[in-house]
Amino acid sequence: MPKVKKSRGGAERGGVGVSLADQILQGDSVRSSGRVKSRSRTPEEEQEYVDEKLSRKILQQARIQQDELQTELGLAPETRRQPATQLGPRSHDGDSDEEWPALGESAEETAGEVDVDPEDERAIEMFMNKNPPLRRTLADIIMEKITEKQTEVGTVMSEVSGRAVPQLDPRVVEVYRGVSKVLSKYRSGKLPKAFKIIPALSNWEQVLYLTEPETWTAAAMYQATRIFSSNLKERMAQRFYNLVLLPRVRDDITEYKRLNFHLYSALKKALFKPGAWFKGILLPLCESGTCTLREAIIIGSILTKCSIPVLHSSAAMLKLAEMEYNGANSIFLRLLLDKKYALPFRVLDALVAHFLSFRTDKRTLPVLWHQSLLTLVQRYKADLSSEQKEALLELLKVQTHPSISAEIRRELQNSEARDLEDATPAMTVD
Repeated sequence: MPKVKKSRGGAERGGVGVSLADQILQGDSVRSSGRVKSRSRTPEEEQEYVDEKLSRKILQQARIQQDELQTELGLAPETRRQPATQLGPRSHDGDSDEEWPALGESAEETAGEVDVDPEDERAIEMFMNKNPPLRRTLADIIMEKITEKQTEVGTVMSEVSGRAVPQLDPRVVEVYRGVSKVLSKYRSGKLPKAFKIIPALSNWEQVLYLTEPETWTAAAMYQATRIFSSNLKERMAQRFYNLVLLPRVRDDITEYKRLNFHLYSALKKALFKPGAWFKGILLPLCESGTCTLREAIIIGSILTKCSIPVLHSSAAMLKLAEMEYNGANSIFLRLLLDKKYALPFRVLDALVAHFLSFRTDKRTLPVLWHQSLLTLVQRYKADLSSEQKEALLELLKVQTHPSISAEIRRELQNSEARDLEDATPAMTVD
């Protein structure tokens, strides 16, 4: 006799009979499986939210920008009520809005604003060139260079081919006159393509003059420096730095007693070619004999913040040591010495000879001179010969400072002299 199969629903419940309707309802119910599914999120899927402090700062800067735009358009800024609700309480843990620079500013822009001691400034002015050369405008300098080049090339072309050098096409002149108008109002965004191809032109100086660099905005000057420092050869970049960038920087410092953020960034970007930077900016500035204390401090801060190859810095220090002295030389020498390079002995000898040349100077030297001498002794006292140390000690009897000379004397007396047969300079620290 065959077995009687029990119903499935009843088997699950210990053989108790369940009606068909109950079985249907139980079959439709959802039962938990006991298996937990976990889904790992990728970093791209996780969204980060802006915290309340940053939101408040963003809104504040947006209001400032809106007020500036309304001022430029001649509209009076709206008077706003203080909102009843704020994005969280103001923190007093040191991270306040006053510590954040305004939009478009940075620590570098703040560093462009320096406080100058009037006494130090007067001491620097004593060593300036009393009869400086006539300060010409940027257009005069560029036109003079262009005229010299055209005369030279035109003479050669006339002798060879019997005809003069062709002038620029009127359509080219019209295009770059339009570029000039764009650069005189440039704030941000893309530059005209016609401007970007200037470094590739053989007569780039002549074309550059058409854009009237003296009317460029500071932002346009920064973008132009990026383009020219990247695409010009070192000799051509040097001419751009000397004829365009340096006069603009000096005029800005003279007028505003500080340096615009974009121009400061342009000086830093120009160091992409350090050789051209020294030959086109630093050395001409010192050779002019009119470098002020403020200019030396602002431009010298770039030497502190940027990394410069030792060979270029060594060549610059050699030129500064051999140059006729003015107060700015001491600032740049001290900043370069503070970078703690492994200097060749030829440069060290030139620096020592530079300071020893003041043994017969009857003028009262500024404190910057004593500071640069102290920096030289502190950094390279082990690389000086015994004869050089004795000569420097004799120098201290003539040129003295109440507090610095004693420290220089202590450094010289408590250090070992270098072996003259050893031709290997000390290893670099920085």
